[in-house]
Amino acid sequence: MSDTPKKTTRPRKATAKADAPEEKAAPKETPEGEKRDDKALREAVLLAALPHAAFDGFIDSVLEKAGKESGVSKQEVARLFKDGPASLVEFYSVWADDQMEAKLAAMDLKAMKIRMRIAAAVWARLDALKPHKEAARRAAAMLSLPMNAALGAKLMYRTVDAMWRAVGDTSTDFNFYTKRGILAGVYGATAMRWFTDDSEDQKPTEDFLAARIDNVMQFEKFKAKAAETLSNFPVFADWMKSK
Repeated sequence: MSDTPKKTTRPRKATAKADAPEEKAAPKETPEGEKRDDKALREAVLLAALPHAAFDGFIDSVLEKAGKESGVSKQEVARLFKDGPASLVEFYSVWADDQMEAKLAAMDLKAMKIRMRIAAAVWARLDALKPHKEAARRAAAMLSLPMNAALGAKLMYRTVDAMWRAVGDTSTDFNFYTKRGILAGVYGATAMRWFTDDSEDQKPTEDFLAARIDNVMQFEKFKAKAAETLSNFPVFADWMKSK
């Protein structure tokens, strides 16, 4: 037997990769290093999606592409937009409402007549959509489909309710509903006209909106006149007091 001592093999240290548990992806951060909350993540995906939606519409591949471009994982996109493109369109509408409300809050609406307040609200909403007008048109087309009728109605109500509240409406009686129904007609028709308006000054849309508001004002005058006339008849007097 040889007296040469045997070489001992030193055990290898386990690498950090093998020993460390798999880490979950950290929440996305802003350039300033702050974590983005769900609203910020949704907005990032939306703004990345709008240029693509202008050409392809609001479809699954656009949502997937927007997630990649905004640095939001596929799993997070699925969580944030549970109904896929429909959820993206819904958030787009809510986002535009928020932009509208912020713009109206900066205006001196109390100094305006009611017709000017309504016009300001409609334009504030359209201005929020203007940077991505074609994408907005695609979203409106999607909401007009029978399968999305309930969502379209829900979002329209939210928009006109936000408009009335922003311009100072405090009604709680039957007028609460009639005002929102009438404004839904005004805004919806004006938006459709705006989508086809290629002019630089948007004058055709401005004239169209003014005409729609004139119709509403005439109707309000008619209602007031009718109420005054009916109040002169005893059979209607008590009924009118309850309205």
